[in-house]
Amino acid sequence: MSLSTASYLARRAAQRERVRILYRRALKDTLNWAVHRHLFYSDADALREKFEVNRNVEDIELIDRMIDAGEASYNKWRHPDPYIVPWAPGGTKFCRNPTPPSGIEIIYNYGREDND
Repeated sequence: MSLSTASYLARRAAQRERVRILYRRALKDTLNWAVHRHLFYSDADALREKFEVNRNVEDIELIDRMIDAGEASYNKWRHPDPYIVPWAPGGTKFCRNPTPPSGIEIIYNYGREDND
């Protein structure tokens, strides 16, 4: 395998990874825009069709331009207030009940300790 072939394959692998990441981000963001799951399915199918149309493109420079255009479009249409799972970092319940600091003793039998 020559150096040019190895660099070509490495570049194609990097492009595949960028496309995969872009598709996953766009799909998750589509879920933020869809209020109901049945609306999400049609939007997800339309998104998949946009990616499938260009699946067999072989020109490396064209693929790079298409990926850049797709990332720019994704950044332009990203949801301003994405859904965050409540218990995940940034969610409404994240660290709601933190562990008490060291040195604080919690007495579980409060009021019953003298009734032996």
